[in-house]
Amino acid sequence: MLFIIATVVLLAPRPQGNAAPQSQTKERTPTAAADPQRLFQQGEAELKVGNLDGAEHTFRELIRTHPELVGAYANLGVVYMRRQQWGQALETLQKAEKMAPGVAGIRLNIGLAYFRQHDFQAALSPFESVVQDTPSAAQPRYLLGLCYFFTERYYDAANMLEPLWEQQSSELNYLYVLGISAGKAKNVDLEQKALSRLVEIGSHSPEFYLLMGKAHINREEYDQAISELQAAAKASPKLPFVHFNLGVAYLKKQDFERAKAEFAEDVSIEPDVAYNFDQLGYISYLQEQDEEAKAYYLKALKLDPKLTSSRYQLAKIYQRQGKYPDALREIEAAEKLDPTSHAIHYLRGQLLQKLGRKEEARAEMATVSRLMKAQHVKEQEQLYSVPLPHPELTQTSQ
Repeated sequence: MLFIIATVVLLAPRPQGNAAPQSQTKERTPTAAADPQRLFQQGEAELKVGNLDGAEHTFRELIRTHPELVGAYANLGVVYMRRQQWGQALETLQKAEKMAPGVAGIRLNIGLAYFRQHDFQAALSPFESVVQDTPSAAQPRYLLGLCYFFTERYYDAANMLEPLWEQQSSELNYLYVLGISAGKAKNVDLEQKALSRLVEIGSHSPEFYLLMGKAHINREEYDQAISELQAAAKASPKLPFVHFNLGVAYLKKQDFERAKAEFAEDVSIEPDVAYNFDQLGYISYLQEQDEEAKAYYLKALKLDPKLTSSRYQLAKIYQRQGKYPDALREIEAAEKLDPTSHAIHYLRGQLLQKLGRKEEARAEMATVSRLMKAQHVKEQEQLYSVPLPHPELTQTSQ
């Protein structure tokens, strides 16, 4: 499913007469500025043809002259989303939401802005509100199901996605997510239904082998995963994320050299994917090649500043090198990204103890205890773990 950023026309000035939408226009006269309907139509036309600079100028002018018009704020937010200026998009869309909390399209775009940044936890609330208002709408339901999946709420994911069967059961990605979610939720019948359908419609395609390989990784069946992923690579050597997942499978088997080779191969296909450098950094860290690991993590963070695992592992490197202030800086950056991780708080507590800040260290350890009890989680490994990336599941259309 392609996820569409919605333009918002609700609450725009009502049309007067039979005025047609204006084409892309650079000239803005006082008459146009005084006519909000005409200016709004002009902004819509500019947005439609991809003239984002013109659309931004038009909607800003409309906000300046008619600050009560919600559609201007909402569509300015769309301009920023299409430029991937997420902070500005959220600020503008949230202003629109305060002015018109009942407009589902605004909340859908707020959720999408978080979703596109892989902040799936933050996306939950806006998507939940849209599904509650429009339970039959497929896009928000699918997006919410994916967010539940990415945040490992598998029971909720299966329940949210199952009603989409009639519309989506010919889509491999949908069947994969539904099958994995149902399996994790112990819903055996639904798992078998989804995976059987996946085999039926996708058998022998490279994408099918990729998804089956990922499914085996989720089940910790690494030899089977490698077999499926190698079949995918043979059928389509440049298929995105095949080599990444092969790297993951080899890493789980502690075959570091093969894992490195697979991550490097995926870099040659997708040079701008941060996850490859994050995993290469982890292998170098395990091999005690700290400077090499640091370089990989810094590259990952340049590509994705919100990649918490790289922040966490950088802190671990600095801790091992005795550079406690540097380690504390990185772990505090990680804490801002994931404030509920007891692993992050535990490392921060250790670092504060090393720096002689004993009261703060005790407070951190108390936080660790509280989080572990609240979350009912098992002890985490040294690596700050995050769900495997699923870029093919987060594809959006502008």
